[in-house]
Amino acid sequence: MSALTLTLIIGAGAFAAGVLGALTGLGGGIVIVPLLTLVFGVDIRYAIGASLVSVIATSSGAAAAYVREGYTNIRIGMLLEVATTVGAIVGAYVAGLVSPNAIAVIFSFVLLYSAWRSGRRHDEHADTGPSDRWAVRLRLPGSYPTPRGKQAYAVHGVPGGFSLMFVAGILSGLLGIGSGVVKVLAMDQVMRLPFKVSTTTSNFMIGVTAAASAGIYLSRGYIDPGLALPVMLGVLSGALVGARLLAGAPTRVLRMIFTVIIVVLAFEMLYKGITGGL
Repeated sequence: MSALTLTLIIGAGAFAAGVLGALTGLGGGIVIVPLLTLVFGVDIRYAIGASLVSVIATSSGAAAAYVREGYTNIRIGMLLEVATTVGAIVGAYVAGLVSPNAIAVIFSFVLLYSAWRSGRRHDEHADTGPSDRWAVRLRLPGSYPTPRGKQAYAVHGVPGGFSLMFVAGILSGLLGIGSGVVKVLAMDQVMRLPFKVSTTTSNFMIGVTAAASAGIYLSRGYIDPGLALPVMLGVLSGALVGARLLAGAPTRVLRMIFTVIIVVLAFEMLYKGITGGL
């Protein structure tokens, strides 16, 4: 197979990952690493480097739109980015010390958790009660647009959310994903933000988190331009197409398909990691 043909096939796979990620809200990065390692036989560290580049590109494009529409809480995002950035640097450093098989095993459990979270129903809620003292002191409460107009919301559990963001950053640097699932978990369940605010603020943070760890992967030579370019362009174009299809797409069916794909990839990654096949 020629280099051009392989590049086009990788780009097509990345495009499909981008479409699927946009339709399910989990991003294409979580599909890219197992796709490159299991299907194309790419070393997992180079796959992580390419995935981080794609995460930066897709997050930057979508984040601007969410900020403009008023969903993103910028103050919360900038606060929690401190924890995710430090965690991402730690995760990227650890990735150079552990074996590829160990990374694959950890990745498989993250995939399974992502599949479980994707299959759950997320009800929109806004806590209008008083915020905790940390949130008030840092002026974190805000509002977001709804069909009935602006809806104010309170913020809770700032220390707990900050701690979970550090874990999300470690996973991002170690596995080359946006770790949006953990970020949304921290903001939705611990800080009790409305789900739309959680997801959009998570997207706002993902690019910065990925950039912090991508610098370490670049310094170690794990970002191959010949691999990162088709992956980045494929995921970015797929995410744009997926965003356009989202309005009329059968979300429940898509989430079921996504869950099946992720579970299959997870068990394949787990098997390869345990048997030393990577």
